[in-house]
Amino acid sequence: MKTNLDQLRTLIVGMRKAYARGENAMAFARSRLADDIGSEGGNALSATLIAYDLQTGDYTQIARSDPKLLHILCNQASQCIKTVLPKGGSILEVGVGEATTLAGVVQLLGEDIGSAYGFDISWSRVDEGGKWLIESGQKAELFVGDLFNIPLIDSSIDVVYSSHSLEPNGGREEEAIAECLRVARHAVVLIEPAYELANAEARARMDSHGYVRGLREAAERLGATVLEHRLLEHASNQLNPSGVLILAKPHSTLFCVDDFSIWRCPLTGSRLTPNDDVFYAAEVGIAYPILRGIPLLREEYAVVASKCE
Repeated sequence: MKTNLDQLRTLIVGMRKAYARGENAMAFARSRLADDIGSEGGNALSATLIAYDLQTGDYTQIARSDPKLLHILCNQASQCIKTVLPKGGSILEVGVGEATTLAGVVQLLGEDIGSAYGFDISWSRVDEGGKWLIESGQKAELFVGDLFNIPLIDSSIDVVYSSHSLEPNGGREEEAIAECLRVARHAVVLIEPAYELANAEARARMDSHGYVRGLREAAERLGATVLEHRLLEHASNQLNPSGVLILAKPHSTLFCVDDFSIWRCPLTGSRLTPNDDVFYAAEVGIAYPILRGIPLLREEYAVVASKCE
């Protein structure tokens, strides 16, 4: 049987070649993973990341081709966020992709926000998002991170929101919401597929893609208060209708933290501090590199570097 590194090497090389030929890269990955017993887990996640990374640029291309629809969707999102955002508060978009939504939300909220953040699992998409922010004339701090292990301390961001980024994680709804609630200081705004509010055709499509469902029930099990749950008027795909679920965090935290103390080591939970070309956790001697201005804050990027300080 192949080792994990052999499998990963096969995926990286093979998926890139399949994509260059115009084929479905994930179909290639599924066929290879099915051939190798015990190849689920990390390599399955790596396949998703590779496929996602290869598609970099798709969202900015769509945004340029239909700026009117982008504005409508961003305005819809910003109005939802505004209902729970304190004046001058901070926002975080989980699964920011190429920042097409984040840039529009930042622009529309204007002086209502004090700081904006966004992260994604793919460095290439975050890099593309940084370019889109510059092109749009907006500012936000972007970094590489994991939805299920966000590298920020508890209650550090006023409003955490998503825009179809929880979507592909069917079966892990409660995990994702719990992590968003952990980081949020006041509220979580989830704009995701509205499975329970959709028609039969849309539900069948969501089922076939393994999309999330039961988000409201998962949030209530976690003790969150549902402030709003409804179908949104606009969606980019009518077979994937968007719903909004606005959650008040249990025991909302009112204290403020400065922007330099919000970072958390995803491996140990220790505080991280930006330090030149790394983020450094002095307590445990672990550093995370910064690639072309983008912090790589997933536990896989941890470097044991006791003398880095």
